[in-house]
Amino acid sequence: MEQIKSAPSVLDAVPESVQKKAGELAESGETYLEAIYVIKERRENGLVRAVDVANELGLSRPSVSRGLSLLKERGYISVELAGDIEFTKEGRALAEKIFKRHQYLTVFFKHIANVPSDIAESDACRVEHVISEHTMNGIIEYLKKNDIV
Repeated sequence: MEQIKSAPSVLDAVPESVQKKAGELAESGETYLEAIYVIKERRENGLVRAVDVANELGLSRPSVSRGLSLLKERGYISVELAGDIEFTKEGRALAEKIFKRHQYLTVFFKHIANVPSDIAESDACRVEHVISEHTMNGIIEYLKKNDIV
């Protein structure tokens, strides 16, 4: 096997399963928050309902209803009488943070790794949920320092 410079050897490597960090939102919750954010930003009136999230993500309405219920319990969203989903201050801040990670990772994959746009977008969507804050900050710093963003 070819040795990669500066990479851990098989003796140093530490394979681990990806687990949700204590107190943090699961990947599906982050995905729902990001979907709500994106739909709100696309629409002039900013109205989003559960059916819109289900359609955006290609999921069943019962699944989305359960996910939204958990977001409501955690204080990230409220659901108005007409079914409109609104962010709490904390929920909006988290949704924006998730979307920013997505944007930075997409740019990193496209411009640094030369990955085609569609693949960069898709990979960013998966990686944004598991990347550490420390690594994400390093990527952002690199992109800014090199005048890429």
